[in-house]
Amino acid sequence: MGLRNPGRDYEGTRHNIGYEVLARVAARGGVELGRSPSRIGALSARHGNALLVAPASHMNESGRVVRAVLDYWKTPVEDLLVIHDDIDLDFGRLRVQVGGGSGGHNGVRSVEKALGATEFSRLKVGVGRPPAGVDPADHVLRRFTRTEQAEVPDLVSDGAEVVERWLIDRARAQELAAHRGRDG
Repeated sequence: MGLRNPGRDYEGTRHNIGYEVLARVAARGGVELGRSPSRIGALSARHGNALLVAPASHMNESGRVVRAVLDYWKTPVEDLLVIHDDIDLDFGRLRVQVGGGSGGHNGVRSVEKALGATEFSRLKVGVGRPPAGVDPADHVLRRFTRTEQAEVPDLVSDGAEVVERWLIDRARAQELAAHRGRDG
């Protein structure tokens, strides 16, 4: 599940990096995200035995879509990976984590509320802290700086690799993510 805000105004923003990773997984798998059953409210694609899903709703309403997907396809919470931006990680870092809090992320908070659980996997994509005086909500809705934009394609590609690894070896995916963005 790649969290995002739909629409052109949000393309290329920090908040949509989770969707960008998901879209890269789809592209690498030779599939295209398309319509899901109308009651789901998402774009989806089959990739091997995985279902790739991007909510068609805004970030703050992601939980409704996640719940609908898990119910429709009878998927246990343990098999859910939510991919999202994280301001508490330095730009370019990745982290796979099971459980924990929302960290103030409204999309993750919505998922936790809809599921009544926090014990699902997350791939956190570091977008960095906002500069002094910038509201975190404004920061995530901004596009990456010119310097960051040069690294975004590699970050998205590395995130897609972590997702693909998570599908077959969750422990190795966690290690792979932890290594990304570290010097030496």
